[in-house]
Amino acid sequence: MKPTQKHNQANRHFAMLMTFLVVTQAFLPVQGRIISDKERLSYRDRVAAMFHHAYDAYLKYAYPYDELRPLTCDGHDTWGSYSLTLVDALDTLIVMGNNTEFRRIAELLIEKSQDFFDIDINASVFETNIRVVGGLISAHLLSKRSGMILEAGWPCSGPLLRMAETVARKLLPAFDTPTGMPYGTVNLRHGVPRDETTITCTAGVGTFLIEFGTLSRLIGDPIFEKVAMRALRALWEQKSSIGMIGNHIDVATGKWTALDSGIGGGVDSYFEYLVKGSIMFNIPELLEMFREYENVIVNQVKRDDWYMWANMKKGGITIPVFTSLDAYWPGIQCMLGDIEKGMKTIHNFHQVAKQYGFTPEFYNIPKAEVHQQRAGYPLRPELVESAVYLYQATKDPYLLEIGIDLLEAIEHSSRTNCGYATIKDVRDHRLENRMESFFLAETTKYLYLLFDTDNFIHNTGGKGTIIQTPTGECLIDTGAYIFNTEAHPIDMAAVHCCSAQKNEEDRILQEFHDNINLLELLDITEVNGNLIQGKKMKNNKKKLSDKDKKENVKSDINLGSQESIDKEDTSQKEETKAEKVENTDNSVLNNKTFSEFLKTVAASGMEPEEVEKLFEKYKIGELFNVENSTKDESIIHENISDSGKVLDKPVSEELKMQKTRRKQTISLAQQIINLFTKKSKDDTTNLDPPDIHKLYKKMRNYSLNYTYLPKFLHCPALPYHMKLSVMGEMFADEY
Repeated sequence: MKPTQKHNQANRHFAMLMTFLVVTQAFLPVQGRIISDKERLSYRDRVAAMFHHAYDAYLKYAYPYDELRPLTCDGHDTWGSYSLTLVDALDTLIVMGNNTEFRRIAELLIEKSQDFFDIDINASVFETNIRVVGGLISAHLLSKRSGMILEAGWPCSGPLLRMAETVARKLLPAFDTPTGMPYGTVNLRHGVPRDETTITCTAGVGTFLIEFGTLSRLIGDPIFEKVAMRALRALWEQKSSIGMIGNHIDVATGKWTALDSGIGGGVDSYFEYLVKGSIMFNIPELLEMFREYENVIVNQVKRDDWYMWANMKKGGITIPVFTSLDAYWPGIQCMLGDIEKGMKTIHNFHQVAKQYGFTPEFYNIPKAEVHQQRAGYPLRPELVESAVYLYQATKDPYLLEIGIDLLEAIEHSSRTNCGYATIKDVRDHRLENRMESFFLAETTKYLYLLFDTDNFIHNTGGKGTIIQTPTGECLIDTGAYIFNTEAHPIDMAAVHCCSAQKNEEDRILQEFHDNINLLELLDITEVNGNLIQGKKMKNNKKKLSDKDKKENVKSDINLGSQESIDKEDTSQKEETKAEKVENTDNSVLNNKTFSEFLKTVAASGMEPEEVEKLFEKYKIGELFNVENSTKDESIIHENISDSGKVLDKPVSEELKMQKTRRKQTISLAQQIINLFTKKSKDDTTNLDPPDIHKLYKKMRNYSLNYTYLPKFLHCPALPYHMKLSVMGEMFADEY
């Protein structure tokens, strides 16, 4: 036997042995070794060093190009020629505590903001949204933490936010289609190219709500959230008779062009945004969509704890492979409380990574081997991303081992003198001359967060920061971060601070504060020192005189207004406790925070039957049933929502802030329209300027029509600003 034949035979034997070990380990219980805090922190520091080695190399060799080429130590443009890696990595600096560098780069971007994206180049709508729009919004919301000097209207305004808005408005023409599903490409100066294909992937249609919804609520223009929701709903309407969706679709006709259905590449972030969008914006409709898809996925593509690909119309496995992009799925399972399922799934995926050092793009499950044409690993984050979510929920040290394995493998095989290179083939660890921007935006960030258990991102709601803004008092930094699919964290509390929903909640709370009379509601008849003594009133009980009652109520106990006390004293008939509660302003009764208060009333004298009737009649105990009050208007001036009444703030100050924000947004929108509706004399490209006016008019009568269900994300303290890492608690049946 020739030496080469012996070598090949040895490789086959080794592969068979590894396959046996992988299959065997899949049936063994997951056990992780104990990792000390000191060891964990040392891994965290190694990740930080990894990030800065790659980041410094990009600045030295590649900036201002989009990405670094780590084998030749130079740069190249990939997605849009706008220094993509710099924008994508910006919020990672904050997560790792490098505030000084964050401020330096933020100021650099702001200085170039006027013409930063005014370039005649075709850009991916999907990639520009998740990397640039998402990155700029996240950096804007984290800028306070860095120590930057902020505008008076922050977090509802700021230079980084305006940059994000500029880019997002350049993407809007892509949504001017018959179906509402966007084109895959826009020219950043001219709009949608005339010869642009109408075929795009499912994820390219359904991955906009986190960024666009956030932008709408921060700046007050609903068009972004509207086009994102319309695209999501359009995909839902195109599902097959068995409830599945394909991989690619024609945005002009709604016809599927690729019928393979699974959870991985081409589809993945659509499912991700259904879950995250439902949580972030409290939209049960999206969670219901995901749960229906999930049932079909379990029946059609799940085999044991593997997820394969099936025909969307007929069902049945068509491609029995695991793709590296599937590895986000255990994180989604964790967010919804399916911890055990997530642990089983990530264990399978980790065994593939252990077999080769990395997860290949495609892995043939029945053959337990890498797909010949898709054998690379471009430094993807999905496996460690899921490990972060599951570790926050379980603290299982096995999940730290997943991060350690990936860290060691990248350092061993991918590191170069000028950064970290893509693994071209996981079987021999040959390198490719590319470092994608998501290595700094996602992979290093998730690795760092896995080992840095005290990071501010992991705050579970036990603390926060109260800020005063022109639109009222807000609570931020509670740990309620939603990561977009590029790992850019969005502070839901800060977004809520600027939203029309918060303004409506403030108005309701103000009415509650103005109208509540606890003395009347609880039948308080005596106030003795610091002890309030309640006397249960009977119909035949003699009422106190005006003089006696006013003497007993001390002015330093702020239980109700004197006006309402006087009114009660002069009433001509006695009311029962139930009648008094029932006669109170209905807006108070519908206030969710009022439920516990009524229970106190019941405990102090009301009959259970009376309480039950009141709960049923006024829906006591439900969450705020508040529709987004942003008005649906057709033109730009009318698309900026009003802020509503501001608590304890002069109206003039609020109106001044409204006008400033309105002028900024109108001016920017008009600039984009002017840019898109004119051509330069030397323009030889064959492009059609999009009709943005038409898009605004089309969205005028489009209703978001959200329905907030009482059992969704019921949390007594804050409706949806807490405990993101253990979302299962929010969805428990008892709520």
